[in-house]
Amino acid sequence: MTGMKSDRFKGYLFAILATLSFSIGGYIFSKGAMNEISNAGLTGPVGQLVVFGFYWFLVAFFLNLAWSVLNGKISQLMRLTRRQYGILILLGIMEILTNTSFYLSLQIIPDPSITSFLGNLYPVMLTLMGVTLLKERFTWLESAGVFLALTGAFVISYTGETSLKKMFIPGTMVVLVNAILASTTSVIGKVNVRQLTPEIIVLNGTFWLWISASILMVTMGVPVHLPVAALTNIAAGAFLGPFLGVLLIYYSFKYIEASRSSIVQSLKGIVVLGGAWVYFGTLPLRHQIIGGLLTVAGVLIMTLGKVRQQKTVKQG
Repeated sequence: MTGMKSDRFKGYLFAILATLSFSIGGYIFSKGAMNEISNAGLTGPVGQLVVFGFYWFLVAFFLNLAWSVLNGKISQLMRLTRRQYGILILLGIMEILTNTSFYLSLQIIPDPSITSFLGNLYPVMLTLMGVTLLKERFTWLESAGVFLALTGAFVISYTGETSLKKMFIPGTMVVLVNAILASTTSVIGKVNVRQLTPEIIVLNGTFWLWISASILMVTMGVPVHLPVAALTNIAAGAFLGPFLGVLLIYYSFKYIEASRSSIVQSLKGIVVLGGAWVYFGTLPLRHQIIGGLLTVAGVLIMTLGKVRQQKTVKQG
């Protein structure tokens, strides 16, 4: 019994550290780097996103490559089947689309905490896809969570205008597209990549993202030099987000169920809210904070519903 409690403590600790790492690296430092690149005025908005992506995924790829080599996981690449290589290419394409839409939304929306709160649409879309495509069961508690999260997202993004074009804040539709793409990628991964290690999956994603950004940099003639402050934010953020954050999540899965880890991760919006206030001195409007907390509550209820369902299945 003591061993089980110890493992559970380790699992939740890794989940908490993963949430902190992702929130600070993936949202705060990445937004800081984007702001520095924009202030430097080296190129237009698209070029700024491309040069950010090049350096961001350059750091993330080589960190993940070094880790895969050190722990011996890189050798798995030599034992993959042709079908598995095809799946990795498909996942790479999905990662390009998903990450492009994510960082585009982060670039468009001034406050990263709003992007983070709206990002709670991802577990909503993933749950709905699980029901429609994977025929997973959907409890009343999960239904309540979905409704609450969608209500919160509406409150955050609603501008008060009546015309469809001006009804939501800029970037809302990009976040929605990102949620659909991210959940589609997760469903593909859940169905097809059971025999691939997390290290290979993450390494594959960062590889394709870096290659695509490199091609765009060359074809668009984007300048490669960046302000020192931007490079510092990129180095810190890429280490905390695409590298350390991913590893910590998978370590948490070793000790607790993924659904329990997700309960902790759903609190990232609150962490980003505090981080944005400390780092940028910004806070969303009052109704946006309320809406954001509704999305967090919705995701928590959804996840608790899933945990409860899993317990019922085990006991049955």
